[in-house]
Amino acid sequence: MDLLNTLVDKGLRRETPTREEALAVLATSDDDLLDVVTAAGKVRRHWFGRRVKLNYLVNLKSGLCPEDCSYCSQRLGSTAGILKYTWLKPGQASEAAAAGLAGGAKRVCLVASGRGPTDRDVDRVSDTIKAIKERHEDVEVCACLGLLSDGQAERLRAAGADAYNHNLNTSEATYGDITTTHTYADRVDTVHKAHAAGLSACSGLIAGMGERDEDLVDVVFALRELDPDSVPVNFLIPFEGTPLAKEWNLTPQRCLRILAMVRFVCPDVEVRIAGGREVHLRSLQPLALHLANSIFLGDYLTSEGQAGKADLEMIADAGFEVEGADEVTLPEHRAAAGGGCGPGARETGCGSHAGDGVCGTAPAAADAPAPAEPRTDLVAVRRRGAGTDLAPNA
Repeated sequence: MDLLNTLVDKGLRRETPTREEALAVLATSDDDLLDVVTAAGKVRRHWFGRRVKLNYLVNLKSGLCPEDCSYCSQRLGSTAGILKYTWLKPGQASEAAAAGLAGGAKRVCLVASGRGPTDRDVDRVSDTIKAIKERHEDVEVCACLGLLSDGQAERLRAAGADAYNHNLNTSEATYGDITTTHTYADRVDTVHKAHAAGLSACSGLIAGMGERDEDLVDVVFALRELDPDSVPVNFLIPFEGTPLAKEWNLTPQRCLRILAMVRFVCPDVEVRIAGGREVHLRSLQPLALHLANSIFLGDYLTSEGQAGKADLEMIADAGFEVEGADEVTLPEHRAAAGGGCGPGARETGCGSHAGDGVCGTAPAAADAPAPAEPRTDLVAVRRRGAGTDLAPNA
């Protein structure tokens, strides 16, 4: 297929595909799916070999968020039966992180619900970062605390944070359909603040919220322009008790096409499969490793994930290997420059609240596939790990 040959050539040269080429990837048929995976896999292996980076989420504060993000089980007005608790103490968070690191994770993602941190919250998280790094000196720590105020990114960096996550989630055109309590521009501003403070920026998207192909391409091109070092791809978890509970729009095949499109647009960036992979990719999860070079190990923020042991077995069975703590994730040209998505760029971060969750009002394309069969049996609320007395899944 000429399209795929062109995209591989561009990916190996770090050249941006056209919007039309990106849209064409999403429009490929199921008959061509393996060809798409093979082509994007060549780009993935060129820049990242067969390494898979493991990341581990620690939910520092769960639920009771004042924001109204429609996809999130922690949102204002959510009736989802999730765990709700206030800030973990630094020692508790360090213990939770240790479980993921013992399972092979090299990055810990510290997440807290809320609009954004107060200065006292930054102090709390700074103490937590220091507690984790006292026990695990070489661990990467990514914070995901919402919208940042001036000076907060610098304080997190001084405390030892390596990265900051804040997702764009969807296109600017449809952002107002999923959230009214803050703006798309607010999110962009926070990513800029992280960059300016010397933190590795992590920003991604959520697929499956009823968006059009054009919206997916728009947000990925916007991410390339923002130049994050890692792009988490979340697949909506339609939690009962949230406005998007009925949005079952994804098939395993569509998820793979979305991941391939992200890889072609950001060829030398850490692409992470984040929330919802077990729900929507299901038995095709191993194929996704040919497209993404990073996953979360174990559970997510408010939902359970695949058993950590099963994650490790899947990686090995698919012929990949877990990236070691002493290995540099990003290609040499990006790591040396400090990171970035585009050819002139700068070295993941977390898939934030998104993975536990629209543009539900976005018009469907005329040739859109029929809605996927709801798999509510695969949506399990997290009842173990951080905030509980039960052992974590790692």
